[in-house]
This record gives sequence, C-alpha cells and structure tokens, in this order.
Amino acid sequence: MASRGSAPLRAGGASRGNPARYGAGHVARGRTAALGARREPVAAGWGGAGRRIERDAWIRRNQSNGGARNASTGLSGWFGSRRVASAPVKCRASKFYPDNSSILVVGGGGVAIKVTRKLKDMGAWVWMMQRTDSRRQEIENMMAIVVNGDATNKEDVKRVFDEIDDLDAVVTTVGGTPANPLSDSLGNINLIEAAVEKGVKRFILVTSIGTGDSKNAPPPQVYDVLRPVLLEKEKAEKALKEKCKEGGMEFVILRPGGLKTEPETHTAVLTEDTTVCGPINREDMASLVCKCLFAEASKNRVFSAIDMEQLPQDKRGFNVVAM
Repeated sequence: MASRGSAPLRAGGASRGNPARYGAGHVARGRTAALGARREPVAAGWGGAGRRIERDAWIRRNQSNGGARNASTGLSGWFGSRRVASAPVKCRASKFYPDNSSILVVGGGGVAIKVTRKLKDMGAWVWMMQRTDSRRQEIENMMAIVVNGDATNKEDVKRVFDEIDDLDAVVTTVGGTPANPLSDSLGNINLIEAAVEKGVKRFILVTSIGTGDSKNAPPPQVYDVLRPVLLEKEKAEKALKEKCKEGGMEFVILRPGGLKTEPETHTAVLTEDTTVCGPINREDMASLVCKCLFAEASKNRVFSAIDMEQLPQDKRGFNVVAM
C-alpha cells in the first residue's frame, strides 16, 4: 500500500505503547493541531514502503533477542525523541487509515490471525492478544506484537489496554463453545468497556448469523445447537451498541455464516438482510473485517457476511452492501 509521504516528527507526538515492554512496537507519530484532522505520517518516513521494511527488520532483530517483550528502548528512543505518555481521552472522532494505524486484534487462530496478517500487509501496527504463547512465533513472524491475556479476565484486559498508548481500533473474534459460551459475552464486554475508556475510535465485533434479529436465519436445528453461544453473543452486541452510544466510539458488528477453511474466493458479500444464511471462508471473512474497519460507510451498522457464490441461485435475491 502506498504511504502518505514523510514528515518531521512533531513535538509531543505520543509514542506507541510501552517501549520497556515491547521495544519493537513503538514509534512516535505526529498529529495536526486541529482535533479530528487527518493523521500526519510518522517521523523520518516510517510510513513509506522502504522505511517500513527497515522498521520491520528492526523488529525482527529485536524479537530474536527477546526485544519484542523486554527491550529497554523503543523506536521513539531510536529517533532520539522523548516518549510522551498519552492520557485517557474521549473516543476520537477523526478518520484513520491503514498505514500506521494502531490496532488490537483479539481472537485465536482462525479469522483473527488472518485479519492480523492482512492488516500488517496494509502497513498497520498490530497487537494480538493471546491467552497462551502457542501462536507467538507465527504472529511475530508477521511483525505483529503478541500481548498475553485472557479476555474474560478484566484485569488482564485493563493491563493490555494500558500498555498500548495510542490505540485506533479493536477487532475481536472472541468466542466460546455451546458447552462454555461465557467468553462470547463476558470476554467481549470486557474488551468493549476497556476500549471506550481508552478512547478507541472504532470497535469491530465478529459474532454470528443467528444472533439477535437474525435468529430466524439459520435452520432451526442449527440454531438449537448453537443457542447457548448465540444468546451470549447477543449480550455482547447489545453492550457494544449501548457503550458506543454513551462513549462516542464507532462500532461495526459482523455476523458471518458457517466459517470454512478454504482459499479466498473474493465473492463474499455483506448484507443488512437478517434472513440470509450461508457459508463464508475465513480468508474472505478477514478481508471483509479489514474493509469495514476503515470504511466510513460501515460505521454503526450490523451486517451478515456470506459468500454469494456458495448460495443456491434461489437464495441470492437480497441487497448487497458495497464497501
């Protein structure tokens, strides 16, 4: 993705996160004086493709030395700039862009890790919250930053948010099982509350077709099996809408149909038709998440996500929302 050029570091630019903890994840970025104006590129052209390669090489070197978790100086120190900690703020109303945006992705090895890879390819700074280190190597190989924590533990969530100074958006695909669905509600609600308190601009919640007003979309036998999970997801959706209304954070709720692990088809679509149900591949779902994350048209809306080409012809007569 083409960068927006380079500009000198502005005084007082907030650094990305805690350099003593992550080292590699932190670079000061400037802002224009007017609140709500478009973000300026980072110092010395770190938004540019060439410098991004150099930046990622720096991260790789530090990760190999444990620097992603234990380095004593961050990129702001590399520039010789003073780190200025950011304070909790009202949810920011300005636009943000993929290149050099700061995003926390929470979820496991399915859609979430594919979202992380795509966001890194777009030039974003990505933190990925994980309960264990089982995927650490895979995530760090993408030049993303692993932060350990359990979304159902409020203290863990607070610690993770406190350690990322300037956070633009959160994407969560957190979910449980019919036997243990608590993370679908409690885990996501903890993330929602922390994001509002942090002043995060946009929150993407991935739930499922069958949640809320799409209850009648899946076949009855499917709904009955998934009912414990879907009811907990509904609690998270409701909490997100309420908290965003109170705090000014933007939301997008995405409800995929049955998720499949197959190559991307590029035929997946979004719709606000709550009667639609069908499969979608995880790669396609990750692409739709990334589109909605940065699209102004997705703000404060709820979509079902399915693959048009995987539906029977007589099930394709619904309105598609373009992003």
